[in-house]
Amino acid sequence: MAKIKTVYFCQNCGAQSAKWIGRCPSCGEWNTYVEEVVQKAEVTPATAWKASTSVGTSSKAARPKPLGEILYEEESRLNTHDGELNRVLGGGLVPGSLVLIGGEPGIGKSTLMLQIAMQLKNLRILYVSGEESEQQIKMRAERMGQQHGGLYILTETSTQNIFKQIDALQPNVVVVDSIQTLHSQLVESGAGSVSQVRECTTELLKYAKDTGVPVLLIGHITKDGSIAGPKILEHMVDTVLQFEGDRHLTYRILRTIKNRFGSTSELGIYEMQGSGLRQVSNPSEILLSQRDEQLSGVAIGATLEGNRPLLVEVQALVTPSTYGTPQRSSTGFDAKRLQMLLAVLEKRSGLRLGQHDVFLNIAGGLRLEDPALDAAVCAAVVSSLNDIPIPGGVCLAAEVGLSGEIRAVSRLDQRLSEAEKLGFQEMYISQFNGRGLDLGRFGLKVHPVGRLDEVLSGLFG
Repeated sequence: MAKIKTVYFCQNCGAQSAKWIGRCPSCGEWNTYVEEVVQKAEVTPATAWKASTSVGTSSKAARPKPLGEILYEEESRLNTHDGELNRVLGGGLVPGSLVLIGGEPGIGKSTLMLQIAMQLKNLRILYVSGEESEQQIKMRAERMGQQHGGLYILTETSTQNIFKQIDALQPNVVVVDSIQTLHSQLVESGAGSVSQVRECTTELLKYAKDTGVPVLLIGHITKDGSIAGPKILEHMVDTVLQFEGDRHLTYRILRTIKNRFGSTSELGIYEMQGSGLRQVSNPSEILLSQRDEQLSGVAIGATLEGNRPLLVEVQALVTPSTYGTPQRSSTGFDAKRLQMLLAVLEKRSGLRLGQHDVFLNIAGGLRLEDPALDAAVCAAVVSSLNDIPIPGGVCLAAEVGLSGEIRAVSRLDQRLSEAEKLGFQEMYISQFNGRGLDLGRFGLKVHPVGRLDEVLSGLFG
């Protein structure tokens, strides 16, 4: 007879306790402990996926080896035929890896995974869905206009039944949509609970490592934007990807949060269309407005998203304040940093912004934290305040300090190359960035400056 016990789990961080606690000692949140029934079965969680099949494998006890005796062979990665996803993963899917993809509801996680599965033409793919029916998945596949005879759809939520079908099909890649809908018979709590999410992930992790089959998991996120479930879930998987973007805009960003097999500074950009997600190979051309007339309050900044250089359009609107307290609003840019830059403009440049409302927007729906956009933000604000357009073909890449000095930024050569490729003629940088870099090899005029006033006088006279 299996032993049944009751354990209290924190729904925020996954900590457990034998009794109810008002405040979690691990994460400090209040009233997050929920009672769950946990069944201790004879089969251990790590071997649950083997217990669900009729095939048993004998495991050999491991022994410690000296580091010098360990042979390392670089494993060949699985090409997903998606350049953006390959870049984010570090070159492709690693055999036996467990990849977790999180994002807001309706952002396009299922569309992305189904599209990737349909592009792997020469492989057997098992797409497990616990949220949608077979007909719904078929309708989405027909909208994409692709066909794949080796793609198998399974609508199931029990991990034991899923592993039986996996053993019969022997797929090359497994996609699970989503981990919060699965439940294991080894735990008696409901699907989506902390214990169920942890148990199901453990079974899939053991299966991936024992068989070498990559597993892609889709996960929900909470209100604060983190992946739902215990925090240990992110530590169990090999790679954590975040699918970001505004559902009302067409562009999506696939960002790496954790990657055991590659860099965490890469990102992929997609455009949502009626036929699926389209890869954006040159996002700078899309983020910049293709207009002939020059408008005030618009500046072009050279930024980096991961290792990828981007030229973005910074838009500012400065108007006299109607009410007593002026408004400071920003979209896609840190509001506190905007207030700091406005204070620098007032203190160091003598501009009167205390009686003006300031609205700032990063075009394209991006959220950027690169300090190299400081000069572009200041230029856009001054342009809107004086209603003087910034000359065309000019971009900026510099950080602004509290004393009004222009500070150097990282990887300036990539920013200059991107600006040159898009046809810009001039670029303002820090004078400290010019040291040790051959600026003459770039086909645009570079202005090394040391103070913010020099930037403003060069742009507006």
